[in-house]
Amino acid sequence: MLRQGDQVLVAVVEVAGALVIFVGAVWAAVRFVVEGLRHRSAARFTPIRLSLGRFLTLGLEFQLAADVLRTAVSPSFTQIGQLAAIATIRTALNYFLGREIRQEQRQVAEGERRP
Repeated sequence: MLRQGDQVLVAVVEVAGALVIFVGAVWAAVRFVVEGLRHRSAARFTPIRLSLGRFLTLGLEFQLAADVLRTAVSPSFTQIGQLAAIATIRTALNYFLGREIRQEQRQVAEGERRP
């Protein structure tokens, strides 16, 4: 009984993560097309990339949470190793996405300060 409830929770969290990523990708695609039709400046796309990066980061956090939930009930050593590998990869992705977001935010702020 507990195992089924755990599986349902994992599925819900995985779907939430996938949904966040999907919504972010659709939002970014729509904004990309709208901005691309209005403006030809590459700088106009930076805020879109920043928002997409935030969606990706949040979605990856949900996916990691699902992996943690999956191994929460009596995990085997194999599952613990897989979780460690997945957590390392997703944490690295989040780190680099976060770093890129901060860099682009600085660039946007510097561009706004220029007359």
